[in-house]
Amino acid sequence: MTDNNSPPGSPKVNPDHNSEANPLPKDDSSLENIVRRFQDSMSLAKKHKFWETQPVGQFKDAGDTSLPEGPIEPPTPLSEVKQEPYNLPSPYEWTTCDMDSEETCNEVYNLLKNNYVEDDENMFRFNYSKEFLRWALRPPGYYKSWHIGVRAKTSKKLVAFITGVPARIRVRDEVVKMAEINFLCVHKKLRSKRLAPVMIKEVTRRVHLENIWQAAYTAGVVLPTPITTCQYWHRSLNPKKLIDVGFSRLGPRMTMSRTIKLYKLPDQPATPGFRKMELRDVPAVTRLLRNYLCQFVVSPDFDENDVEHWLLPTEDVVDSYLVESPKTHDITDFCSFYTLPSSILGNQNYSILKAAYSYYNVSTKTPLLQLMNDALIVAKKKDFDVFNALDVMHNESFLKELKFGPGDGQLHYYLYNYRIRNALRTSELGLVLL
Repeated sequence: MTDNNSPPGSPKVNPDHNSEANPLPKDDSSLENIVRRFQDSMSLAKKHKFWETQPVGQFKDAGDTSLPEGPIEPPTPLSEVKQEPYNLPSPYEWTTCDMDSEETCNEVYNLLKNNYVEDDENMFRFNYSKEFLRWALRPPGYYKSWHIGVRAKTSKKLVAFITGVPARIRVRDEVVKMAEINFLCVHKKLRSKRLAPVMIKEVTRRVHLENIWQAAYTAGVVLPTPITTCQYWHRSLNPKKLIDVGFSRLGPRMTMSRTIKLYKLPDQPATPGFRKMELRDVPAVTRLLRNYLCQFVVSPDFDENDVEHWLLPTEDVVDSYLVESPKTHDITDFCSFYTLPSSILGNQNYSILKAAYSYYNVSTKTPLLQLMNDALIVAKKKDFDVFNALDVMHNESFLKELKFGPGDGQLHYYLYNYRIRNALRTSELGLVLL
């Protein structure tokens, strides 16, 4: 179980969105293709010794249809789960990070702000806000013991972090209790200390102590073995700033003024009855989401408590809008996005890139294209610079039309101790991990 998210910024976004310049990527996400690409790029020294010892899909088994779907290893009797934490190198000690504590929350925020995922060119780094971290790490039924830190014994400085939160994930017809593993971060100066594998083993041990044996996670790198590989797409909302900071560049034969005009959006949403979600909408939104998500091979099994936590709007964390029929007052459509800024590194004029990330969207009466255009309009009104979306669920149907450009960031999805026989198409995935 690990996490190493896709890079926050994609400096190779091409904003010249005519159909010739931006064909949709071919579907090359089959397990065989992923494995072949991985093996082509892999030196012997890069073999995953740690992951080859774990109950995850192995590259050597790719395409073996005789292997059953479902858990790879059966649960261990709880009495046999290791009761003591794994040993860290002697200068370090475990700590449980209480996200209710302002002091601890500050420490976690600063560790991630200075050491978490950067893009390949070291121009952008994720900058999760404290409010976002509290939201991400305290869903219904969360375990404080799954918010794991590593401190230097002498200075007590927080130098590494990994988390899990409980989730119910439906895989085909089975609803499986899982941990969603996230925020694996080791201080830049300690990357050679091999802390990550012991942190992964420790969070796995603590998850097992709660009688949970499966997990979901994402990574920007290829590990054994992705269930699918998604691509990030980016829609410019503030093209001048994005070009100024190197996130995107002027397309061929494009001037700045033509680019600004290309991305201009209407002032107001077009859909009658489009409004912000409120607490009273939770039951209706839950019904909409459950009906929608059941068509995907892998998706969350949300109840009303989950919807209230994950989707009720929270300023600078998550925004959710719905369409209420002016005639019947039925809730017919829903869209949402979360706020994840990135620090802009080494730019004299700008320090923060304000990015919206598409979350869960459901269209039943309003065309998805129109619904997402309305989402872009409200994001622009809230001063977001860019709107990002993965090509999961039905997102591919609006990306080109709404002038999203493919980024160079890929996100690989993984399940721990759960085998899916064939890799999924991205359109079969109904799960968005933060």
